[in-house]
Amino acid sequence: MKKYELNRRRFLSTSLLTSTAITTISSIRSVAEENKTNEIASQMPCGNVRGLQISRLLLGGNLLTHFTHSRDLKYVYNLCAHYNTPEKIIQTMQLAEKNGINTLVVHTVPEILKILEDYRFKKGGKIQWIICPTAYPDADFDLYKQQVKQLIDMGLDALYLWGVTADRLVREKKISIIKKTVELGKENALPSGVGAHDLEVIKVCEKEKIEPDFYIKTFHHHNYPTGPQKEQLIEPYAEIPGYWCKDPDETIQVMKDVSVPWIAFKVMSAGAIPPEDAFPYVFNNGADHILAGMFDFEIEHDAKLARQAFENANRTRPWRS
Repeated sequence: MKKYELNRRRFLSTSLLTSTAITTISSIRSVAEENKTNEIASQMPCGNVRGLQISRLLLGGNLLTHFTHSRDLKYVYNLCAHYNTPEKIIQTMQLAEKNGINTLVVHTVPEILKILEDYRFKKGGKIQWIICPTAYPDADFDLYKQQVKQLIDMGLDALYLWGVTADRLVREKKISIIKKTVELGKENALPSGVGAHDLEVIKVCEKEKIEPDFYIKTFHHHNYPTGPQKEQLIEPYAEIPGYWCKDPDETIQVMKDVSVPWIAFKVMSAGAIPPEDAFPYVFNNGADHILAGMFDFEIEHDAKLARQAFENANRTRPWRS
């Protein structure tokens, strides 16, 4: 009986020691992994936009809201909706943070806003939000202000006028409305920007001294198989597959004299240009930040490419952030 008890004690003692050792090893491994993650995240360069530190690569929201800009491949919208579930969207934001991407740009889609709230307030997510209201400020400015207030109450980090709206307001010569939206953001102590597809938006804002804190402007070259040909570029809103930046050369010339930060988007023309080509082109030609839609499995690779493109940038326009 004593022999049995001795063996039993020895077994329990050994088991406890083994358990403790496993726990210690797991803790060490967890700390090591966390340190490695922090090291990778810290390698992503950032810029300063009116006091807000923004990573040089930002996470675009279109894939998360399932608006994929997939040209005539309509099934891709449904495919994206099945892939980017709420759980996958959270995983995507977590991966972005681990790779140093600290800011997300997205529209006011109710479903995605709920996920953002859950991620930040229930799961401890840190990613910053730059959001554009989709209410039309010229139709009902009080409604637009109400939407802005709701976003601020959620924890909005920066605000901008939706590019689709800004393009239209310029075409309709409602320039004072653009100024009001920019001032609204500033009145609420937020970095306040203007989005644009049409370069005329930037020209008008600069001419009228509207002075946003940043621009979000489309920018990509046309050197890809489905890129628009010169004879196609008649109207800035012509239905041309893969077209978002009407004249990249003119964009470069206009933006070189713009003193506020420039976040470039549609840089890959919705997947037509690989990031290895798109990212250096964008940084070399004057943009301060890249806004890119990414699936979770693309983030690590794209973050590495963005860091390299920033480090090797050869540009004449000074960094404005």
